[in-house]
Parts: sequence; structure tokens; C-alpha cells
Amino acid sequence: MAAVSVNAFAQDMLIRNATVHTAGPQGSLNASDVLVQGGVIRAVGSGLAAPAGATVVEANGRPLTPALFGGITEIGIEEVSGESATDDGALTLTQQPMWPEFDVTLAYNPASVLIPVARVEGLGFTLLGATTGGSFIAGQGAVMRLDGSADPAGPRALFIRLGSPAASLSGNSRAAQWMLLDQLVAEARGRMPSDSPHALLTPAGRATLARYLAGNGRIVVAVNRAADIRQLLRWAQRENVRIAIAGGAEAWKLAPQLAQAKVPVFVDALADLPADFDQIGATLENAARLQAAGVAVGFSQSGDASHNARKIRQLAGNAVANGLPWQDGLAGLTRVPAQAFGVDERLGTIAVGKRADLVLWTGDPLDVAHTAEQIWLDGRALPMRSRQTELRDRYLRDAGGLPRAYSY
Repeated sequence: MAAVSVNAFAQDMLIRNATVHTAGPQGSLNASDVLVQGGVIRAVGSGLAAPAGATVVEANGRPLTPALFGGITEIGIEEVSGESATDDGALTLTQQPMWPEFDVTLAYNPASVLIPVARVEGLGFTLLGATTGGSFIAGQGAVMRLDGSADPAGPRALFIRLGSPAASLSGNSRAAQWMLLDQLVAEARGRMPSDSPHALLTPAGRATLARYLAGNGRIVVAVNRAADIRQLLRWAQRENVRIAIAGGAEAWKLAPQLAQAKVPVFVDALADLPADFDQIGATLENAARLQAAGVAVGFSQSGDASHNARKIRQLAGNAVANGLPWQDGLAGLTRVPAQAFGVDERLGTIAVGKRADLVLWTGDPLDVAHTAEQIWLDGRALPMRSRQTELRDRYLRDAGGLPRAYSY
């Protein structure tokens, strides 16, 4: 899809008689209408009148939600995971180990074929994440809307990986990660001379890290083991930084502390086995236990999240099946990530003044038996097709006397 200006094709629209799941304070509203004008939600309620010339969409009671969060992915900076030339998510430069200024959003491709693949599943935004290459300090990313926009929708986030998966990047020791973090903080705060032969950061790196240490942006930490999460909470309190946790397989063990520190946790709700020694305590009840303690719970999957972003609904549905309240399952795909990553003024809930990023579903959006019927971003009805659907249709087409796929 070609990039377009935000409201280039916005239309006045009334979605009538929907079950409106606002993901906000109003909760779910039965038999309600949503009025969209100029790409913005103007009214939510019952019996709304359609302005002259407005398109009327009859929902007939079907669910309407905000466009969903696709998780922490490389959508737009990765096309083929097995082809390094198409993957811009990690930096590996051996002559300098730490580059927090590395910003993957500069490589974002709004024409990526993965964007419509995710969008037809009801996904409207994702957190573009930097992955670990030559350093456990991976670099920066940001929220990207899947509407063809080329620029981030919100502030940058810094990505760090801790624990055994990153030990090879810190002298094969997880303890060394804290030693290195302390040195990085000392450099960024000017407690270590910039011309020291042992310095790890460039001038740009010091300035970048200093912004996060001043509270300007979220540090997203991929970590699973409870012992590492405990040290992370102590470090974040000591340095007064804003963090979020990605993964958190054993986060439930520290749920009260995470709630008190107001740290959101983005869990893989399908993690229920000890895939490694950092996940011995993995459980399907992780999200429910965190939520019960007052932790803001979102979702993000491990593995090939970019090509399988659609599975994030399954994560939320699985968490609901294991004790998470349904409304909190939806919030983990909408409001929670929008608030955590600084885009909640316009995204994440259905409310007056918010962007009209909406999805009409055939049924329960947290049940994979149902699908997105239509997605609107800024009130624009976007095509419900992708390269995957086009290939499906091509190979299912009746080709007459020719073999399938040779019908044209």
C-alpha cells in the first residue's frame, strides 16, 4: 500500500448498533453507535444520527474494538527472516560494543508486505523493536501505525536484553550485565571521562542514554528469570528510570513489587514450559496473577513475531482462558500498550477525540475462530487483503483445464 496523508481518504461514517468494546472507562456498550468525522471519533452512544452524506455501517450487534496492538515486532524492518539483507533490526559492530543511539525506525519500510498481512487481522499498531546483535543494549524503536505512515507515532523506546540469552554478549556472565550497565550510567551522567580508554559509549550514545535516564522514554527490558527481574527493579529504582518488561515468564513471582513500581509487563501467554533455565517457573496463569496484583499486563510473543503477529490474539485469549478477565485481555492489546509507549492520547481506546482506528469483528476478537471483518484507520476503510490472501485466492481458483496457479 502506498503511503498516504493521515486523513486523505477519511470519510464521515456512522457505525450503528455495535457491541462497542471501548477498552476504556466505559467498558463494553451494547447496541451502541460510533460517529466518525474527519478521521476522529466524534460521538459514542445510542441512537446517533448520521450526518448528511455519511456512510452508515450496520454492525448488527457485532463487536467493535480499537485497532489492536501487534506486539513488539520487526514489521517493516524485516521481510524474510532467513535473508539477512532484508533484516535491519540488529546492529553488530565489533569495534564498539554499545550503541544505544542505533534507531531501527530509520529503516522502516511502510510498503512492507508484512503490514497488510498484520492489518487484515485487526492490528493497527506495533512497537518496532531493536533486537540484540553485538550488544545486550539493542538500540531504539518506537510505535508505528500500520496505515502507511513512514514515521513513528510516539516517542522512542530503548531495548535491552538481560539474563542468559544475552550472556554471550556480556562476557558469558549475567552478573557482568549489571557491571556494564553501571558503567554506562556513569558515562551518560558524566561520572566517567568521555576520553577514557575504557569508555563504552560514543558522544551520541551518552546523549541518548542520558535522555532515558532522565525519564524521557521507556526502557523495554527482555527478561524472564525472577532473580533478574528483582535486580532490574532495584536498578530502575536506584537510577529512577521508566521500564517495561517483555517476556517476564517468571514475573508473577514478583507481582506485588512490579505493581508498586508501576512496571507494565508484556507477556507471552503461551509460555508454560521451561524452555530454558530462565523460565523454570513459567505458567499459563502468569497474566492472571500479575493482573490480580495490579500490574498492567500487555502481550507480545516470542519467536517470529513479525510474520506471526496475528497470533497475538491467541495469546490474549489464552490468558483469558487461564483466569485473566476478558476486559483486561482486550486492554492488553489496546489501552495498556498505548499508555506504556506514549500514544494513548490518540490510540488504544474508543472515545471522543481519539483516532478512528477501529475494527469490526465477526465475533469475539479474543477467540481465533472469529476474524476481522473490516479495519478502519483514521476512519479510512482499508482493503482486507494481503499477499497471503492473494496467494490463497490464486491457488484456490478454478483454473479450468490448466493446473492451479496458471489461470492467468
